[in-house]
Amino acid sequence: MAKDKLLLITFLVWLVTGCTNSTPSGINIIPRPEQQTTGKGHFTFNKSTTIRIENQEQEAVAGLLADLFTTSAGFTPTIGTGSSSKTTSVVFSTDTTLAKENYELQITPSHISVKAADNCGFFYAVQSIRMLLPPAIESRVPADGIEWSVPALTLQDSPRFPYRGLMLDVSRFFIPKENVIRIIDYMAMLKLNKLHLHLVDGNGWRLEIKKYPRLTEVGAWRVARDTDFSQRKNAQPGEETPVGGFYTQEDMKEIITYAATRQVEIIPEIEMPAHTNSSLAAYPELACPVVKDFIGVIPGMGAHAAEIVYCAGNEKVFSFLEDVIDEVADLFPSSYIHLGGDEASKVNWKKCPLCQARMKKEGITDAEDLQGYFMNRMADYVRSKGKQVMGWDELTNSKIPEDAVIYGWQGLGTAGYKAGKMGHKFIMTPARVLYLIRYQGPQWFEPRTYFGNNTLKNVYDYEPIQPEWEPEAAANLLGVQGSLWTEFVNSPKDVEYLLFPRLATVAEIAWSGKDQKDWPGFLKRLDVLTGHYDYLEVNYARSMFNIDHLVTGDNNTLKVALTCIRPDMEIRYTVDGSEPQASSPLYTDSLAFTDDVTIKAATFASGEQKGQTLTLPLHRNKATARPVIDGNEQTYRLTNGLRGSDKQSDFEWCGWYDKDASFTIDLGKEENIGQITIGCITNYGMGAHIPAKITLSVSNDNRTYTRIAERSFTPEEIFREGIRIEDKTFDNLASTGRYLKVELKNPGKCPEDHTRPGQGTWIYTDEIIIL
Repeated sequence: MAKDKLLLITFLVWLVTGCTNSTPSGINIIPRPEQQTTGKGHFTFNKSTTIRIENQEQEAVAGLLADLFTTSAGFTPTIGTGSSSKTTSVVFSTDTTLAKENYELQITPSHISVKAADNCGFFYAVQSIRMLLPPAIESRVPADGIEWSVPALTLQDSPRFPYRGLMLDVSRFFIPKENVIRIIDYMAMLKLNKLHLHLVDGNGWRLEIKKYPRLTEVGAWRVARDTDFSQRKNAQPGEETPVGGFYTQEDMKEIITYAATRQVEIIPEIEMPAHTNSSLAAYPELACPVVKDFIGVIPGMGAHAAEIVYCAGNEKVFSFLEDVIDEVADLFPSSYIHLGGDEASKVNWKKCPLCQARMKKEGITDAEDLQGYFMNRMADYVRSKGKQVMGWDELTNSKIPEDAVIYGWQGLGTAGYKAGKMGHKFIMTPARVLYLIRYQGPQWFEPRTYFGNNTLKNVYDYEPIQPEWEPEAAANLLGVQGSLWTEFVNSPKDVEYLLFPRLATVAEIAWSGKDQKDWPGFLKRLDVLTGHYDYLEVNYARSMFNIDHLVTGDNNTLKVALTCIRPDMEIRYTVDGSEPQASSPLYTDSLAFTDDVTIKAATFASGEQKGQTLTLPLHRNKATARPVIDGNEQTYRLTNGLRGSDKQSDFEWCGWYDKDASFTIDLGKEENIGQITIGCITNYGMGAHIPAKITLSVSNDNRTYTRIAERSFTPEEIFREGIRIEDKTFDNLASTGRYLKVELKNPGKCPEDHTRPGQGTWIYTDEIIIL
């Protein structure tokens, strides 16, 4: 009956407000509640506020609500059991008709009613109250002069998915226990309920295993390297290994216990058979006997060392892993153990006599199916411990272990859906959307990381269930997970910067219905959440306030488009070299220029600058704004008058992978050509290198060309380490022509001593400058 009344109220409000999807004023909760209506007035917490609970089980959750006020407000509401009275302010009531994690919240000026069937529901109701309070509730010192009020409202709330997760990679960068606990607090605030800890990788073993002490004595520590992750060379025998850390089992028990009070389940991942250099450094006898190289904990990508994996033909490997699983199963209350199973090289298995003997014995003809044997055998053991197996979507390449839960990660996670069609439960964490290592804003302002962008809006717009999915497979989707890999992390602050505020969008996807999408409304709620983060001193990114640019050329004119993912921002700009102010010209449409100009722009709201200043120095030459004849849609970047940054993925570089490049610039008329500069870039760790040869030719009819310059580069010049912009200039050309053809020869595969041995190379250019 109560539910029916609430639905009727919601329906009437929906009619009155014109059937819009906007968030009711004052309900600044992330993730957005399922049903919400506003009332009149406010409830104010004060020294007289009391909280009535029914039993001791509710006391801990009620205590979290009461403790919010202790420091910031200077009082702590009293908690008690027994029947309510006229002085009772907040009442916790068990309602067994509500499903797990659901809650109902009714706030009037005199009373707050919290209903749930379990502690999860009560906890989430408290988090909603927390977000409704002034952000100063998080203050670590007394906050005077604040009325601790929440708006009158009625909420009925439930999660869309049972699995609402975050993966933390603590292997590549060891995140101290205190910082993990801090992150648990902030994810619980957002009603996320699963913390998947990537405890094992080639870069470090992070969990104490008492039977195998060398796992943390040796496997938890790596050599120091000053360069970023993708540039780091492997350890040499005898080098000191000062970088790392690990969790003792007592540390992990503390993390698990704390997480449980925040309704967060800790899921351990023990990676196998690959990404295991850390354990193999400690116990090298577990590698294939054909491996003769030194095995160390890898500081970066690992090169050929990353091909060293557990020997699938050695019985001692399985005994070792079973012993590890014994301790992990005893330590973690979670019903899940994640076994990894991704990116396993088969190079050594194909040469190993033990692995070949195993394949013959088991009737296996494909090395990929040898991994299937390996994973199924370990999965059987995990199930014997009363646990359920999880794994990455490479498990779909062979026989999937019985009842395994698959994480769809590659690309858009389609292999997860493949598992769903086969009857397996699956979780979506697609790299192209939910990998939080990727850039979260315009790259000119961001610290270096991998690949492209997963902005706040990219994540918010993601819908995990695709329209073409079969209903039976979609029903197997447990939920979604944001995954933070830590290759480019150097401090706990870096971890927070990459997680927040994007984790709020992950929470919204996981909890709220897809029909509740409202980007402007979400931003208003997010501004309130980041107000809480300010008091909590969370190092959240403000990338959402920064400006993206697009500069294109057309008929000798450069057009500049400026955008921000926040539609509520004003963009103000200058063209005279001065810093933009709130009174500077307002950007409304693309700008056009025919001369050299430096544009400076920034976002503003209520007269205050919100984002960093974007500076675009546009310099003209004879190629500027001229058309490029080529099939590559990115080649407009070669003549747009703007140089790229030292990030080759910043959308100013035009790239070709593992192939030669050739393009032609139409100068519009015959021009004198005295000097040509080709803008190139090197990013050694990402396999981006200068061309092996550059050839320049000119023509007046785009048919007959005359070569005017050519330069080749040696392997030593090409494969230099580091990150740098390398302009290649050709002087004293004394040529004429309307068309310039540029041919770039790809340098071929990366050499054996490279961090990417044998992989193809990228060549990039950002600007062709003709004088």
